[in-house]
Parts: sequence; C-alpha cells; structure tokens
Amino acid sequence: MIDEHHIDALTKLLGDKGVVTRPEDMEAYGIGARYDRGRAAAVLRPATTAEVSAAVSYCVRNGIPLIPQSGNTGLVSGSTPDSSGDEVVLSLDRLTHQFALDLDNRSVRVDAGFRLSDLNRRLEEHDLFFPIDLGADPRIGGMVATNTGGSRFLKYGDVRRNTLGLKVVLADEAGTVLDLDSDLRKNNTGVDWKQIFIGTSGAFGIVTECVLNLERVPKQSATAFLVPASGAVLPLLKAMEERLGAYLSAFEGMSKNAVAAAFAHVPSLKNPFQGGNIPDYVILAEVSRTWDPREGEEPLDAVLENVLAEIWELEGAPLADALVGPPHEIWALRHALSEGVKHLGKLIAFDLSFRRGDIMPFCDHMKAEMPEKFPGVTVCDFGHIGDGGVHFNLVVAKDSPLLADPTFEQRLREWVFAVAVEQYHGSFSAEHAIGRRNQAYYDFYTPEKLKEMAAGLKMLTSPGKLGSVRFG
Repeated sequence: MIDEHHIDALTKLLGDKGVVTRPEDMEAYGIGARYDRGRAAAVLRPATTAEVSAAVSYCVRNGIPLIPQSGNTGLVSGSTPDSSGDEVVLSLDRLTHQFALDLDNRSVRVDAGFRLSDLNRRLEEHDLFFPIDLGADPRIGGMVATNTGGSRFLKYGDVRRNTLGLKVVLADEAGTVLDLDSDLRKNNTGVDWKQIFIGTSGAFGIVTECVLNLERVPKQSATAFLVPASGAVLPLLKAMEERLGAYLSAFEGMSKNAVAAAFAHVPSLKNPFQGGNIPDYVILAEVSRTWDPREGEEPLDAVLENVLAEIWELEGAPLADALVGPPHEIWALRHALSEGVKHLGKLIAFDLSFRRGDIMPFCDHMKAEMPEKFPGVTVCDFGHIGDGGVHFNLVVAKDSPLLADPTFEQRLREWVFAVAVEQYHGSFSAEHAIGRRNQAYYDFYTPEKLKEMAAGLKMLTSPGKLGSVRFG
C-alpha cells in the first residue's frame, strides 16, 4: 500500500476531492466490465490537465505505478489495477469541464472525461454527433486510448479516423504536457504524433483533451433484418454496397445462438421471424441520410425495399428473406446481444478481425471444430461484418465440469487465437486494444523488432510506471 506521506502530498496537489483512499470508495475503480477485479492503493481524480501533470510528475519521481482509467468499460483488463494493492488508479472522471464547439469546423474540443452520451447530448441541438456507436457508454479518453470502432464503422470509421488533435500528459519526472490538439484536418508538416497515443492503451501517455471530428445526425433511416442464402453473406454485402453506396451505414451479423440469447434475456423484444423460428444467421442492415425528406424524393424505406427486390432477383440470389422494420425495434435486438450472451453462462469473449472474405469461413470452421475440440462450449458470435470484425463469444454453462479444469480457458484461448492469426491471418484484437488479458498474445505474435521499437518509444515518451500494458 502507499505511504501516508504520499497521500498527503497528492492531496495538496489535487485537493480532498482529488484523492480517494477509503476501500469502500475505491471498490468500483477496481472492478472491470468483464470479470476482472483488482485493488488500488489509492485513486487520483484530477480535474484539469495541469492537475494530471502534477500528479503524474509526483508519482513518477517517487516510483509509484499508475493505471490510467477512463470510463472503465474496457473488456481486456486494461484499465483496472492488479491485485497487489501497489498500483494507483488515475481516473479521468472529474476531467469534464472543457467543451468548445466549432460549428464552422464541425469539430469539438473536450476534456477526456466526458462520457460519449454526455457529449452527444450537448451536440444534439446542433444536429451533430460523434459518430462512434457503442453498446457501452465510455469516456472519450478511453475511446481514444483503445481506438474504438462500433456498429457504424462501415460508414464513419473508428476513433482514429475521427480524432483531429489531442493533449497528452507524459509519465516522466516533469509530467510533460504535449499539446497536439490541432483542429486541422490536413497537416503534413512532419510526424503525426497524436497517432502514438491512439489505440495504445495509455502506455505512452495519458490523454486529457481531445479535438474530435463531428458528423451530421441522420434525419432519415431505414433498417431491415436480412437472411442470407447459405454461404452468401459476403455476396449480399457486396450487392448492397454496389446499389446503396454511402447510404449503407451498418451491416451487422448475428448468429442464431446470439439472437436466441437476447430473446431469452429480454422477453420484451419483438421476435419478427415467421413462427418465431430464428434463422441460422441474420444481418442487420441500415441505410441513412443526413437531410430532412424532400418533396418528391423516394423515402428510404422504399429505397431499401427496392434494392432488396433487385438483389432477390439476382442469379444465385444471395438473399433468402428480408424483414424491413422500425429502426428502434431492429436495433433493440442488436444492442441486447451482449447482455443476452453474458447471461447464458461463463463468457469467454474474443474480439477478432479478418479480411471481409475470411470472416464467415473462420466462423464456420470454428463451429465445425468446436464440438470435437471443446465439447460443451457454445458459439454465440455476432459483429461488424461490413468491416471484418466479429465478437467471437464462447459460453460455458455455469455447472459445466470444464470450469473445474484450471487449464481449460487458456487452452481454449490459445487454440482460437492460433486459428484466427496463424490460419486466417486475422487480428487477435480488432477494437478492444491490449490489456492484461491480451498481453501474452501480443508478446507471442508481435515481431521482436517491433517490440524493441515500442520499448524505445515507451522510454522516450513515458519512462515512468504507466499503464497495465507492456508494448516492449
């Protein structure tokens, strides 16, 4: 645990509200979103970039390890302390003061502690939003640190694509503040330094301020559940893209097991499938426009229905069935998948990505092999088929004897990652970044030269004890 004189010194820097030491008050900061649990020596809650700098400087000079924590919604144990009780959490939850909207530039400068929902609530009156659609409600700093993607990546891209500038505090003895918060979209005057801090889990510095690109809120949308013909998910996607272009904003895949779990967990969800029979695989497709309906313009529902009719008539039609429905009902099912799957039993989750043509062959391969390799494990996959991402979720019944085997989960993870990375040339972390849960696989799959370069960058930017990830 941390010495009392350190607590006194940090309290002088941050004030009484800026330092938490009572175990009952620190408990929430030690519990992650998925099973991980740790114990902090203390929690620091700076309210400004200057306070972050002062706290980081003090901790580095005194050898105190820091774990940056944003909204603590990550799924790979990247933002929680370990069980030693030696690490100090530096939370962004009071970093919520600056909000500077530039309507002409269609951008906003915000403190990194803003939650995504709070940011979009403030932007709503201007018909703008930060276009990263997530089931969770993270803080912006964590979204930058993990480079989140979301359900509308197909149209808007990830956080990296929508970040114009950053302000970052380095974990060195000075608590150096790097001002990289340009609001320019085009700036080729040298190294784009902000990219070092996007998607690297806070290992190289703590993001405190962000300049974000904003998009117009869609004023029209239409959605449908699509049932692809056998083996025709990718042909269906290509046919949709060919006919809809930039109108297509989501193409989300959902397996039968995942959909059934959602219906079981949320009885109020409407089952739109004939006779209640869930297809083996379902696509959620969305099309959208950012302007109000114009007189004489074909409504988006009609546009979507006409395109689906065209696809239906194609030779070797990739579409077996389609159900156009209200967006709020269609998306309600998609947003219920994670919680539904989690309530089936012990969840062992993977966030994988592939070339678009490999995602369904990978899933089919694993479903065929799973009963032989790991009987008793249920595959409940869903994900962002339009950009090659899949949440490959595996569920084990809570009373399964598999859970009594201490080697089971590691063997399962090693097999899944080996097939995904070595056989299908995919990524073991599509949008969850690297945390303690993925550390061993980063170490195994990353070339030594790249780890050597990362170690050098770590020493150059933040030589202090910062974060839960070792990139070197």
